[in-house]
Amino acid sequence: MCNVVTQYEISGGTAKGIAASVERGVSEGALAPGAALPPVRRLADRLQVSPGTVATAYKELRRRGIVTTRGRGGTVVAPAPAVASRRPPKVPVGLRDLAGGHPDPELLPALVPPSRLSPGARSHRSTPRLAHLEDAVRDWLRPDGVPVEQVTFAHGALDLIGRVLCGELRPGDAVAMEDPGYHHLLDLVTALGLRIVPVAVDDEGVRPDALRAALRTGVRAVVFSPRAQNPYGGRFSGTRRDALVEVLRDEPDVLVIENDHASAVADAPLCSVTGAGLARWVHVRTVSKFLGTDLRWAAAACDPVTLARHDGRLLLTSGWVSHLLQETVHGLLTDAGTRALVSRARETYAERRGTLARELAARGIASHGRSGMNLWVPVRDESAVVNGLRSYGWWVAAGARFRVAAEPGVRITAASLEPADAARLASEFAAVLGESEATYGG
Repeated sequence: MCNVVTQYEISGGTAKGIAASVERGVSEGALAPGAALPPVRRLADRLQVSPGTVATAYKELRRRGIVTTRGRGGTVVAPAPAVASRRPPKVPVGLRDLAGGHPDPELLPALVPPSRLSPGARSHRSTPRLAHLEDAVRDWLRPDGVPVEQVTFAHGALDLIGRVLCGELRPGDAVAMEDPGYHHLLDLVTALGLRIVPVAVDDEGVRPDALRAALRTGVRAVVFSPRAQNPYGGRFSGTRRDALVEVLRDEPDVLVIENDHASAVADAPLCSVTGAGLARWVHVRTVSKFLGTDLRWAAAACDPVTLARHDGRLLLTSGWVSHLLQETVHGLLTDAGTRALVSRARETYAERRGTLARELAARGIASHGRSGMNLWVPVRDESAVVNGLRSYGWWVAAGARFRVAAEPGVRITAASLEPADAARLASEFAAVLGESEATYGG
């Protein structure tokens, strides 16, 4: 259990002032995730205000996702407070980075701005999407069975998902999320003041029994990945997709967000729930994993209500996605040479991921990763493994950033890992596990 805060003095004479003081401490790092705040009456006595004033401040902080309540454990700073997203630690100098989840730069196309630049001032808001890119997106989605009557664009998947959730839910509403799941999505949901209900995953993605249990708690939205699930690497089979559809049909008012973030390099067919007649749904795709990490663009197909709500909010904020960016994406999506490079990248990532999985298995180390660029390796002590591999020159991601209630593990990005390197990493991973067991008991 965390000790009550002693290094940072919370101040304020009103509920608003007290809440602002706590938020300032969190944003500056003086109040770390998990740090316990003083009990209501104790802080009220020290600040010479009523207990109700402190309780109101804590309630506002909970509503905004900055703190959480642990029953008898009291009020603590949230694991991913809304004012301090869990950024990954910097890669130490001299280490091989296998923690970032990034594609191999050698397998990305050269980004060349379009030669036909925007012709001066005009109303982009009246035509926010380029018609020829809309057509290309429909051609991209249609063969996978995704309905393409309504499509829209955004500044990346997180931008789109955040806008959709804001249009549908209110602070305090619950969202069913993969566990382990993508840490930036977990942070986003918390930052929006929404409540995460973790849903267990396996090698085929979200488990139907876990999803059904989550829906019984009254969740308003579900977010999952149909393939290349991050960090576990699961992918929907046709059977799993059908089982999930059966569960979702019992809750027609729940918004289903399908995040197909790796799409073209996922090394698995898409088994989408979106063509199964669900009332409220969104299918999201980005291009950063295979066209370039600086291309902050996402496409989505969705039901008519979701389209209207998303585009209405987009119109009132950024207005549109840059037409220069849209032209760049269109040029790459429709270029034969780029498509050939993406195909080679998909095959290469599958080979590298599979090689590492086999090398680990040969040494008795289980891993998960049927699609995508990452492997999830269950371990008992994440810190011991991360620090142990660091001593051998490897930098992998501790699983704590990705987990809510799931068991510990580490995520290894194999996108740039050649076969010879995979064998060495697996051997040194086994050595680290041996050292960890010797230290902490078998």
